[in-house]
Amino acid sequence: MHMTESTFQLRLRRKLAAQAEAVIPTPWGNFNMIAFSESPDDWMPHLALVHENTDRSQPVLTRLHSECITGDLFGSTRCDCGEQLLRSLDMISRQGGIILYLRQEGRGIGIINKLKAYNLQDKGLNTVSANVHLGLEIDARHYDIALEMLEALDIHRIRLLTNNPDKIEAFERSSILVTDRVPLIVEPQENNAEYLKTKQREMGHLFNL
Repeated sequence: MHMTESTFQLRLRRKLAAQAEAVIPTPWGNFNMIAFSESPDDWMPHLALVHENTDRSQPVLTRLHSECITGDLFGSTRCDCGEQLLRSLDMISRQGGIILYLRQEGRGIGIINKLKAYNLQDKGLNTVSANVHLGLEIDARHYDIALEMLEALDIHRIRLLTNNPDKIEAFERSSILVTDRVPLIVEPQENNAEYLKTKQREMGHLFNL
């Protein structure tokens, strides 16, 4: 779903703030993890993970990753989310960069509706038609969150790690310059091949299967 200019400006009125931060050692190097939310009492803040080797004087390799508890945490192969996150971490460990972990589970519909959609997919619907059947948006995510986070981090030039044209479009009306798009290609598996084909065919994602 594409936002109008007025809708975009309205959503930017929300003011996220960095509530806490700490260094997190990982297999991919040390990251400074920064929690962003409107309130310090928020139990599910958005997260910025800034790699220790990030050079802010150059365009920063940046991944906008929406939460996917099934793929990111439990390794589900129904989607490519977990593999994309791991691929992003690997690339950023070698080049420096940032992951913005946005709490927009299930393309913004939440884990409960996501599981309901999975049941419909098991009956033959694809990832798009399952959402429509449930009366939900095909993609309910909003990327103004990421723009606010990058501005707060004083980052104004990025190399955007994505296949999603909606993410590219979100930056066209912002103060953040995308110097280039870096593809994030994951090989299809048995359980997600049709899912990936649907993302390409019906959502315009930028890869060829």
